[in-house]
Amino acid sequence: MYDMSETAFAMTDGRVSFDGKPVLRGVDLTVCPGEVVALLGSNGSGKSTLVRALLGLTPLSGGTTLVYGSPPGRFRDWWRIGYVPQRLSVGGGVPATVREVVASGRIARQRRLRRTSQADRAAVARALEAVRLADRANDPVQSLSGGQQQRVLIARALAGEPDTYVMDEPTAGVDAETQQLLADTLSGLVLDGKTVVLVAHELGPLEPVITRGVVIREGRVAHDGRPPRPEGECARPGHEHQHPHADAPPVGPLAGLQEGSL
Repeated sequence: MYDMSETAFAMTDGRVSFDGKPVLRGVDLTVCPGEVVALLGSNGSGKSTLVRALLGLTPLSGGTTLVYGSPPGRFRDWWRIGYVPQRLSVGGGVPATVREVVASGRIARQRRLRRTSQADRAAVARALEAVRLADRANDPVQSLSGGQQQRVLIARALAGEPDTYVMDEPTAGVDAETQQLLADTLSGLVLDGKTVVLVAHELGPLEPVITRGVVIREGRVAHDGRPPRPEGECARPGHEHQHPHADAPPVGPLAGLQEGSL
């Protein structure tokens, strides 16, 4: 049903090692457009490393990964990917407002030196409304709670209007209201046919919108299960196989734009 260039992510025999220690051990994972895939596993299982390896933020030590048919280093349409990291980092010591952080999600869509357009402003306004932070738009992000800062990160991704959302533990350590808000937001993205890959320790209120669960155990795919699908699906069951680790900091094409500083 989908050719490889329209497959959001395709990893084959993906391997990652840190300081000679294997963290991902031969991962095969294909994510089709319209899927909502939860990467599950205990702390240290390798699930966050897997997400960053899919994006090219963490280099592979073996195997291949493709983003919409291209290796991450050659992929140019980064506007198609909206990345929500685990926490907000605003560099430079300059107090950024909520609106400024959310507006930075439009950068990948803008040509160099192009002025902010009406479409940009409208997308930012919609994103702020979606996460119920329109009334805090001019506040410094540092003045927000942890849950509200997580909403800012989600709004930044929404503002870019990507095809695929990648979220690294979006519900970790946030309040029940923010978890429910994320579930509602994901439901809307599903209706729009968007693709979502998210890392989670547990699903909670997100469970109804997840179409497929991939369990990572000791750097391998231990389980890959999903509801029955019509013909044409491109996701393959993973292999049951087995390493605790400490995740390395992200590097690569998304590091500056998506991981934090304005």
